[in-house]
Amino acid sequence: MPNKVRVWIFSLFLLSLFSSLAWAQLPDFTEMVKNNGGAVVNISTTQKVPAGAEGGAEMPQFPEGTMPPELEELFRRFNEQQGGGGGYVPREARSLGSGFIISSDGYVLTNHHVVKDASEIVVKLNDRRELVAKLIGTDARTDVALLKIDVHDLPVVTIGAPDKLQVGEWVLAIGSPFGFEQSVTAGIVSAKGRSLPGGNYVPFIQTDVAINPGNSGGPLFNMEGKVVGINSQIYSRTGGSMGLSFAIPMDVVMNVVEQIKLKGKASHGWLGVQIQDVTRELAESFGMKKPQGALVAKVIPNGPAEQAGVQIGDIITEFNGQLIDHSADLPPMVGITPINNDATLKIIRQGENRTLHFNVGLLPDEEDKLAAMKNSTNKSPENQLGITVSELTPDQRQLLQIQKNGVLVQDVSKGASRDAGIQRGDVILRIQNTVVRDLNDFDRIVKKLPTGVSIAVLIQRQGNPVFLALKLK
Repeated sequence: MPNKVRVWIFSLFLLSLFSSLAWAQLPDFTEMVKNNGGAVVNISTTQKVPAGAEGGAEMPQFPEGTMPPELEELFRRFNEQQGGGGGYVPREARSLGSGFIISSDGYVLTNHHVVKDASEIVVKLNDRRELVAKLIGTDARTDVALLKIDVHDLPVVTIGAPDKLQVGEWVLAIGSPFGFEQSVTAGIVSAKGRSLPGGNYVPFIQTDVAINPGNSGGPLFNMEGKVVGINSQIYSRTGGSMGLSFAIPMDVVMNVVEQIKLKGKASHGWLGVQIQDVTRELAESFGMKKPQGALVAKVIPNGPAEQAGVQIGDIITEFNGQLIDHSADLPPMVGITPINNDATLKIIRQGENRTLHFNVGLLPDEEDKLAAMKNSTNKSPENQLGITVSELTPDQRQLLQIQKNGVLVQDVSKGASRDAGIQRGDVILRIQNTVVRDLNDFDRIVKKLPTGVSIAVLIQRQGNPVFLALKLK
């Protein structure tokens, strides 16, 4: 046999061998899907939406006597056929998501945003049974919802430990992207402990698993076939997968689940500070060898941190013995700590290491803030600014981080204030450089305001002062 032929045959043999070895190293997910697919469900929700709301079909309104008789009769018949009352016909909005069964007696996990404002939630099992679910409780801060269906002997998933996940490890998702049930996608862990806007209390698991609308609420499995997270968010410029997917770690999820089962809702620990990362330049100015920790930019009055002696400029390096590398590490640690538990902070203050002790507080709920604002009793009547304001109660001052002065905007009508951007929930602190101390001050100042000229109004919104300019006509 010629040498060239021998070399060619040997090369083919090596290529085949290397290809076989490469394929042998890739994971096989078939058994994992067989063992866990039955515990993954499809979730559909229905919302009752009045027509005329955004996206609805509102009947046109004409001045009396101006509509031709033929059109008037046509619209009257249409309204009667739709069961109308004044042209507003209720309609149904539907959404789809995923979920998974965590107990054989029917407890199901999904995302809060999947079932938010739903009038009916239907869980579709792998065997095609469809069951109406009861919402046990949700937590918007962690985007977790717990459902219950009235059935037993269901297949369940096994909960894993997300803290043991390693970057680069293979993971798998099962869900219903765009309504395609039992779709399986795989990828690797891209990063851990990611902080996202609006998700400060969740150290997200980032993956490159293909996640699309409809996957929300579905499970993320590790190579042991255990659920380590709930697929919750994607980063996308197109609406579809771009290789940036985020899952809520199951230790955070199960903490919320136990609280919901026990008291119907979840509570989160609170320190009472606003923090930022320590940059290289800041680290140098503080005499640190490298940038790390959470730099305290603001201490909330009467909060746990202030009571513990935390000061602006402190750098928090440890919480209960856990190192704080980035500022985003701190909120999830505090958030999962039981309320009123004793906790320890290690800080750097002016180059010196210190240890502070405090009791973990209860994170104020946005709904509680809104309820407190609604319950205010001492209000002003609407005025030429087109707004209704009220005195700030002590609780509101603490929640809104305002020690003195100011009035709270309760309602905003059409007019100069709305055009200027004033919103319900804003606190008015100054008008034309005059401090607004209370309701009497506000009424007195407003009565003397000129028309036809710009008026500077200093407000505080979500803790930040902002000047707005309005003009009375």
